[in-house]
Amino acid sequence: MKKITILSILTLMFGSCDAEKTNSSSKDVSELIGTWKMIYGEIRENDSLEIKDLTTADFVKIINKNHFAFFNQDHSDINGFYAGGGTYTLKGNTYIETLNYTSVEVIRGHSFPFTIEIKGDTLIQFGLEEVKEANIKRNIIEKYIRIVE
Repeated sequence: MKKITILSILTLMFGSCDAEKTNSSSKDVSELIGTWKMIYGEIRENDSLEIKDLTTADFVKIINKNHFAFFNQDHSDINGFYAGGGTYTLKGNTYIETLNYTSVEVIRGHSFPFTIEIKGDTLIQFGLEEVKEANIKRNIIEKYIRIVE
């Protein structure tokens, strides 16, 4: 009987630890859920720096519990629309997007690891985008403001 009681107590203790871990992860994901508009985008590739021109374009990212989608509309170019989406994982501040939906076949299915920070209504995402098959290797920094929760 003593063994069953001890086993029950241990099960409750370990179950509580998992519940706390799940709740803490859920809280992190809930901070990320929403609609975000890019206010700054930077690409560093080799020795060049490109700042995304957002004066004529809107870049919006929508994140739910386990999926993300983005679209970019350049209002100065009728052909200036692109979009994509897929799934993501979040562990601490490591955010990994897997791009499942895009018209660019060579990057479809690829995972992009980023570090994220959320400060108030601002999401900062940065990391190395690398796809050898597409000859892509660049560091990015993107800053978004929350427009919808």
